[in-house]
Formats: sequence, structure tokens, C-alpha cells
Amino acid sequence: MVDFTASWCGPCHVITPVLVELAKKLPDVIFLKVDVDVDELTIGSLKTLLNSTEAQDFGVEAMPTFIFMKDGTIVDKVVDARNDELQQKITLHMQKA
Repeated sequence: MVDFTASWCGPCHVITPVLVELAKKLPDVIFLKVDVDVDELTIGSLKTLLNSTEAQDFGVEAMPTFIFMKDGTIVDKVVDARNDELQQKITLHMQKA
């Protein structure tokens, strides 16, 4: 699951503790966070340049947006900090895995 977020986004800050707990409880789910305002992303020794076009490529129009992917293909999306819907989608896609 990719969480498109921004440092200025209030709802993003509200949902972050929920995501942290979900990541602890669900080690088989990969949780990624992308700050749409950051131009560079570092994961270990991998450095990738980002800009707003990546967010647009994923159809991100509001923060937070959660994109669910399977084998590199977008399979679902949740827009806004909707805790219940987010957890339902995670459960749904875990069952399909």
C-alpha cells in the first residue's frame, strides 16, 4: 500500500499512528509513504527523484491517498483518512493474496 501524503496535511498526521500500528500487526503487507512535496526519496542506498507527476501518474488528487498495488498494478484506492475503509481494503486485498 502506498500512502501519498504531505507534511502540511492535517488528516495525514491523524492517520499516521493508525498506519504505524497496522504495519506492526501486518508484516506481510508492504506500507510505503510518499511525501508529494519531497523531490527525493531515499530507501537504504536507493535514491529516487520524485515530483508531483508521480503522484499524478497514480491519480492522486487529494491527501492522503492510499493506493493498493499487486504485482505493480493498481488494484484499489482510498482517498482521505478513512480509517474503517482503509482497514477493510487492506483485509480484502490480503484475502486475495
